[in-house]
Amino acid sequence: MKKILIILSLFGSLGLAGCTDLDITPKNIVTDEDLLTTPAGMDIYMARMYSLMPFEDFKYMAEWGIEFNGWLASNGIEGTGEAVNRDGITRSFTGERTPYWGRAFELIRDANHLIETLPNYKDKFSQEIYNHYLGEAYYVRATAFYAMARRFGGIPLVTQVIQYPASSADLEVARSSEEDTWNQILKDYNEAIQLMLPKSLKSGYSNKYVALAFKSEAMLYAGSVAKYNETVSGRLTGLGQKTGVRVIGFDPSNWKAASQKYFLEAYQAARTVMAEGGYALYKKKWQANDAEAQYQNMVDMFSDLSSPENIYVKEYLFPTTTHSFDAFSSPFVFRSPLSAGTCPTVDFLELFDGFDKYPNGTLKVTSGNTNAEGDYLLYDKPMDLFKNAEPRLRAYVIFPDDIFRGKSIEVRAGIYTGQLPIKPLFNNYTYATADTRYQQLSAYTANPKTLYLSPRDGGGQETVEYQGQRMPAAGANGPFYDNGEATLTGFYIRKWLNTNLSKEIGEGKSDQPFILMRYAEILLNAAEAAVELNMLGATAPDGSDFLQVATSAVNEIRERAGAKLLTTSIVGNNNGRNIVRKERRKELAFEHKAKWDLRRWRVLHYEGRDDFWGEPKDKNQYSNNENFRFRGLYPFFSTASGKYFFDARFQWVSTKTFSYTPLDYYFEIPGGEVAKSAVIDQQPNR
Repeated sequence: MKKILIILSLFGSLGLAGCTDLDITPKNIVTDEDLLTTPAGMDIYMARMYSLMPFEDFKYMAEWGIEFNGWLASNGIEGTGEAVNRDGITRSFTGERTPYWGRAFELIRDANHLIETLPNYKDKFSQEIYNHYLGEAYYVRATAFYAMARRFGGIPLVTQVIQYPASSADLEVARSSEEDTWNQILKDYNEAIQLMLPKSLKSGYSNKYVALAFKSEAMLYAGSVAKYNETVSGRLTGLGQKTGVRVIGFDPSNWKAASQKYFLEAYQAARTVMAEGGYALYKKKWQANDAEAQYQNMVDMFSDLSSPENIYVKEYLFPTTTHSFDAFSSPFVFRSPLSAGTCPTVDFLELFDGFDKYPNGTLKVTSGNTNAEGDYLLYDKPMDLFKNAEPRLRAYVIFPDDIFRGKSIEVRAGIYTGQLPIKPLFNNYTYATADTRYQQLSAYTANPKTLYLSPRDGGGQETVEYQGQRMPAAGANGPFYDNGEATLTGFYIRKWLNTNLSKEIGEGKSDQPFILMRYAEILLNAAEAAVELNMLGATAPDGSDFLQVATSAVNEIRERAGAKLLTTSIVGNNNGRNIVRKERRKELAFEHKAKWDLRRWRVLHYEGRDDFWGEPKDKNQYSNNENFRFRGLYPFFSTASGKYFFDARFQWVSTKTFSYTPLDYYFEIPGGEVAKSAVIDQQPNR
């Protein structure tokens, strides 16, 4: 979607009361009759609305909010476990610098104005075109309400234009209950679906299936909140002090029925897209039993605008509308002006097939039963550890020594000159020792030393002579122990980066698209809703088998990914639900989805954190009460063997500790809005 930023004055649409012929609209004022009577005028109005849409793409940073700002662009760094970042923008998703409040109501006003005023010009369009434009307005309003609801819970449901000036009674709209808010979102999406055409009128417009897709996502969120608020200690719900309205959570007598209602709406919307939308998973280069082809297929799919998987895409066009993701997240050797903004973790890698693991589910790097036991496993080259990894993972993450843009991405944490066998560098890898770093080890500080690390290359890398040459300890791409501008975890992101060698890397020079909604998510929405409905004892109105639908959807995605297929049907319990959640965490990584999924599943606070990864995992491996940390996978070269070994260790460069409490599942209402209003309630317990 090409975002056309056209600033309009719409005040003329309010009308000017007068009784003489001198009341003539100035020529520099754009009126409703100018905009709402022709396709060209409607294009301008649509451009205005879509320029304000709360889409999360390359221009969105969770720390800052909906600011349409691509500075330091990074994905998956909000405490999701997908990645970490060198800067302070790596923190838990507990609020946004710019709350989505004022901008939301600006967009909602535009949508309301179109809903109220377009009927005056109905005769200017065919019935189906008129209906579609009206449907666009309902879709926009639903999406704005949805963006607010998943941040704040119950919100002021402003469904008509408030004329200015007005009395305080007319201006003040109290927060509705969270249940009423989700019901309004459902109603608006249904209106849009009923009115919109199956194909978009223009590139960047929406259509019936776009609305169905976003409805399925929104209703999955609503159903999850209704159900999983109940799993938080003390029930996560409360009444506003000013109005007594249940502004967060659901009534104890109604949460189960509401949850089933929303999950069913999510399921049916997704199933309609699957049956009627004509979309399919991208498999242009996919070949069975060919990992290289499967990897390349998934690399290509994120830049191919002709992909049958794309449902809704934000397009960029060089040089007028661009972004800077490559400038901030490419490997260090491509630094322009920065690098390493998105460094995937080994915790994320452990979700995928193709690796030997310890009994506790973590990556096996030694011959023992934990990474503090036995001897390090040795590899001729770093890529040997990843030879059986899912092709999907390789398409998302740059492994040490893999090829990117024609270069081998050399990554080393250090060089070890001690004798064989090599024992674990630490005797304790628990969260309690997370702040103990490699440069504190006696192997590094003793004289003579056996461990060599490196500061930033500008400060002079430590080197070791090996086979007549000086080998730099950190290689070309780090990590450098004193500087966060190279990899922090041993990995770089590959997903979304431009692989075209002719494309220059730099600020404002990237134009690859961002896929806001794709068919794989629809399959996962259907699968998750199906399992939840089965657990609630519901039956499908269309007669479908919930668990068979879920199993087929997951296997369709896993086949394309090059992952192992499920050999038995998903079951209707927490284990079956977690299979779907884990697949979602893998497939939709780095797409601004995980931070919302973790919130709606209510698995970010300590008591719920065992299910953080979409599968049971001891939370005490990586957290302590409200705080938690993520790990990297660091390759070391052994001069005694001429081989590499890996150490899985908590991030030790630009260290980040995340924290989360149940209070954080709802963002704080902007304090100024609460202070100036007699009816706007702050969140309970704030």
